[in-house]
Amino acid sequence: MKTTCIIVDDEPLARSAIRALLSRFDDIEIAAECEDTFEALKVLKQKNIDLMFLDIQMPEVSGLEFLRSLKQPPAVILTTAYRQYALEGFELDVVDYLLKPVSFERMMKAIDKFYHLRRSQEFPVPAKESPAEGTITIRAERKNILLHYDDILWIMSMKDYVQIFTNDKKYITQLSIGELEKQLPEERFLRIHRSYIVNISKITAFTNLDVEIGKMELPIGRNYRKLVINSLKNSLSL
Repeated sequence: MKTTCIIVDDEPLARSAIRALLSRFDDIEIAAECEDTFEALKVLKQKNIDLMFLDIQMPEVSGLEFLRSLKQPPAVILTTAYRQYALEGFELDVVDYLLKPVSFERMMKAIDKFYHLRRSQEFPVPAKESPAEGTITIRAERKNILLHYDDILWIMSMKDYVQIFTNDKKYITQLSIGELEKQLPEERFLRIHRSYIVNISKITAFTNLDVEIGKMELPIGRNYRKLVINSLKNSLSL
């Protein structure tokens, strides 16, 4: 089955460059090329799109504003000539961030990341719940490891991998932090930053800027701050 994608960019030459790169992938089909986000929205409503190549700086509505407005966006690879938007892009859980002009090697890497993400969603790491205490199964150290929720202190993102810190050990598994977040119960775990998830029951103190777990201080992301503070106050009954 082919991957259906759209290219959203207000510059004809930029769309042409992306199209030329994608033409070298036999399993990718370009469903539409859109010069603005309004046209892209129409396509998304009419067609089943797997992947969207989205420029950031466009007239009227930027790519990032458009992405935030979508309730169920397809997988997104951002394309831009400006490096400074990378952090904001990854906070929106995009697959990758490509700087123009895009080389074929860099495009191959981005497409590979998309396929890995899609495979992990089709065959997710199973999350298990026992009557006594919740658990999750991860793939690490060449084996399946069963972790109890209560043993997890915090989780840190490493792009395509995450580090899971427990009371006595650190595990590294090939999974994005967004994928892992979906498998954890929201009443027990909280995303405080694009790179961090914490076990609420392990928090010993917090401020408007960070969360403390024992001697470890973890930053609260600016875009997460209001939600995090309100959630912590409710969860810790402050």
